[in-house]
Parts: sequence; C-alpha cells; structure tokens
Amino acid sequence: MGESVAEATIIKWLKQPGDTIKMDETLLEIATDKVDSEVPSPVAGKLVKQLFSENDVAQVGQVIAIIETDMNAAVEAPVAASVPPVEAPQPAKEEVIPGTEQLKSEPAKAPEADFSQSERFYSPLVKSIAAEEGISLAELDTIKGSGAEGRVTKQDILDYLASRTSASPKVDKQESPKVETAPKAAPAPAPAVSVSGGDEIIEMDRMRKLIADHMVMSKHTSPHVTSFVEADVTNIVQWRERIKKGFEKRENEKITFTPIFIEAVAKAIKDFPMINVSVNGNQIIKKKDINIGMATALPSGNLIVPVIKNADQLNLVGITKAVNDLANRARQNKLQPDEVQNGTFTLTNVGSFGNVMGTPIINQPQVAILAVGAIKKKPAVIETEHGDVIAIRHMMFLSLSYDHRVVDGALGGSFVRKVADYLEAWDTNREA
Repeated sequence: MGESVAEATIIKWLKQPGDTIKMDETLLEIATDKVDSEVPSPVAGKLVKQLFSENDVAQVGQVIAIIETDMNAAVEAPVAASVPPVEAPQPAKEEVIPGTEQLKSEPAKAPEADFSQSERFYSPLVKSIAAEEGISLAELDTIKGSGAEGRVTKQDILDYLASRTSASPKVDKQESPKVETAPKAAPAPAPAVSVSGGDEIIEMDRMRKLIADHMVMSKHTSPHVTSFVEADVTNIVQWRERIKKGFEKRENEKITFTPIFIEAVAKAIKDFPMINVSVNGNQIIKKKDINIGMATALPSGNLIVPVIKNADQLNLVGITKAVNDLANRARQNKLQPDEVQNGTFTLTNVGSFGNVMGTPIINQPQVAILAVGAIKKKPAVIETEHGDVIAIRHMMFLSLSYDHRVVDGALGGSFVRKVADYLEAWDTNREA
C-alpha cells in the first residue's frame, strides 16, 4: 500500500469461515482513500475467522483474518505488517440513569436501514449520510452514481439531497415536530455536510485528512527552501505544435508537455544524483532507481501522486503512454497500490491551473519537488551574432522546493538550472 495510506475499508469478503483457500486466491476486497484492490491469501488452507466485518475500517498492520494451513497451524493474515491480533473490545455495561429510559428505547422504534441488503456497493461515508438524512435503502438504490462502476459518491448523494430539499413541499405547521433520537454510540468517521446560518461546514473526507496530515508532517520534517528559474521553452512549444497530430495518429496518444518535463527531470537527476535521495535519521539513502511521481488533481478536488517507475529508462513515447495511462486511471479511481508508492522525486504542474509559479511541499520521504508554471508569451532579450534583439518568446518558471537538511542551495539551484537547460536546448528537428 502507498506510503501515506494508513487504513482500508473492508468492502467484501469473498471467502467465509470454513471455506478452503488456495495460495494467492483472492480473500477479500478493500478500499483505501486512493484505490480499491483485492487482497490475496498468503497461504493455502481454511479460513477460520474473520476479525473484521464488511464496511469495517482496518489500520495498516492489523490482523484481519486467521487461516488454518494444511499443517493445522493457524496463520494470521494482516493488511500489511504482522501485528498481534487485537480482540474487539466488549461494550461496557451502561450505567442506568434515571429519566433516560425513553431515549434508550427510541432507536428500536426507528431502526436504521440495512444497506447490506442492496446489490450495490455503498461506501461507509455514503451510508452515513443516508442514515443521517433518513434515506431508505429503496430510495438510495434510485440515486444514479457517477463513480467507478456506477457507485454512488459523496457528491452524488449531496446533490440528490439538495434537489430533494428544493422539491419538497413546505411542512404544515400543524404537523407533529420531528423527534430527535439519541446520538449514535459510534458515529461514522466522516459526517455529512451541515449548515449553520449562511456558513457551510464540510467535514474532511478520509483522503483529505491524510493529505492534510502528510503536508503538515512534511513541513515539520523538512526545512523547505525554494529556488526559481525562468526557462525559454519556445523550441518545445513549436516542436510539439508541429508533431502532435502525427504523434497522436501514430501512437493513438496525445502528447502533452508533462512527458517532456519528466524526461528533462530524469536527465538532470542523472547529472545530480544527490537530489534523488531520502533521509533516515543521520543517514542519507541514495536511490538507485529514478521513480518520478506526478501530482494529479482528482475530480473530487483531492490530489494523488501516481509514480512512473524507472523513468530514465523510457523514451519519450514510453513516458507519454505512462503519463496518460496513470492520469486517466487516477481520475477513475483504478490505480493499484503499487502505482502510488516508491517515488523518489515528484513533479507538479501548477501551470495547468494558469499559475505561473508555486512553492510546493515536499512529498516525504523524498527531498525535492519541482513545480512547472504556465507557459506565457513574453518579450525577451535574445543574444545573436549581430547583437542583442528583443523577440516574443514562450517563457515559464520552474520552482524547486528542497529539503535543506541534505540539499544545499548550490545543489538545489544547480539542479533546477540543469532542468531548464535541457528544456531550452530542445532539438526542434527531433523525431517524436
């Protein structure tokens, strides 16, 4: 699982206690804040016990099942690292408080909908919102989903609630007021949207919480320094404009500027390998592989960083196909856990939002991240054999944030300048 993934939701058990399991046969399906995936059995044997139910959230490292092997030895199957199983805590006996009998009996009169009876999958967040808003299972099944395989997303149910509220007739004043039930003992981890006056209060979803924690941790871990370079990318703009139609026709892929930037970064890392490191206490770990992550904005507004492994070993066509494939599957929530981990350097394109530069936060445990800004036409001074002239050029800013514990200004500044040099020296006669 990815470095920032801390927990997973059990979507569906494909094997039940007593079932015989082959090695590597799928045991269950899980969903994280980043991707959905299948968990294979690490051994052959018989499933003895499930320690988590469907829709429960398990932390990475917790034991989720016990499997009896063919040698009659019980083997624990954890989500990731092996951790001793923890028995589910028994509910404490509630102290009887005078006058609360009615509150305790009210939930029994209005039981929550059993969403497990539906053939559709609903995330814990969607079910929580449905329960909070009193949406029945039959009503929930009518909501059209925009997620993967038609799943109902948080935005889908919020949009449905908004349309239902606007279409509902006003309640007659003579109607009985709604009776509030006692608060649930175990509320869902991500409550629904609530409104106070004119302000809207939106609880962070799990992915946003993890991103927030990761960013704060990065700032606490690394003293950030940012160096800026302006690059003349006129040759690249003109070259891409000339070859893009033929490239798409031949490769069935659109070529954007991102693969070109990644190729330049990979070349510069080879020139300055000490930018491709991580820190472990007082040790500097120099990475052998050049795995470049590319920050990708999701339709939900969250961010994910799929990784192009061994980017230095790919040609421009290979990088282009990898970029397009990872970006498309990231937006469809179809990435595999391995595709969002083991990055050694990150590229973020702030120019795609019209920003000319940025000061990105390092993606730990890496030590540097490069932001590329929007390409703008500007008047620039060009040195020629006949003297200096002013011409309209395509210019862009590169912003490199780096960990000042191990990357000094000389290395950081030289690296970002080297990336700019590779971009400026682009061969306009190059074959795509």
